[in-house]
Amino acid sequence: MKAKREYLQSAMFGFNDALVSTTGVIVGVSTGTSDKDVVILAGIVTILVEALSMGAGQYLSSKSAHQLAGNKSFRTSAIGGVIMFVSYFLAGLVPLLAVILFPLGYSRQVAIGAALIGLFILGYYKGKIVNVSPGRSAIEVVVIGGIATLIGLVAGSIFAV
Repeated sequence: MKAKREYLQSAMFGFNDALVSTTGVIVGVSTGTSDKDVVILAGIVTILVEALSMGAGQYLSSKSAHQLAGNKSFRTSAIGGVIMFVSYFLAGLVPLLAVILFPLGYSRQVAIGAALIGLFILGYYKGKIVNVSPGRSAIEVVVIGGIATLIGLVAGSIFAV
């Protein structure tokens, strides 16, 4: 049961963080520059670096907690790290694909919309998994993630190059 909780935590964190931070970076950078290649590069770098960092961080923090508890098996930690990496990587593709597939000006709205839909779906299924109201859970995840994404848009507008 403890492993399932850790895996859910890794997946939830990875999907949510990628949808929010990658969308924030992509929308922020695309607001600050009209060069689509720069936006795509920023998205790819963000996804790869963050997925690796988040996966490694999940593994190391989980391993540390298991060591503190005297548990010498680190299989759960390794699986949690892989889940974090994969969930971040996959969710990060959502806003990046919007930039790749659509003209830059329009892709911002598509990326934001796709990320918000992704957050809604994530929150809905999280609610079903943990036995709380799926609708309420979905709205909570969308509102919190939406605020963070909005901050990326504002930062891009303020610091445009």
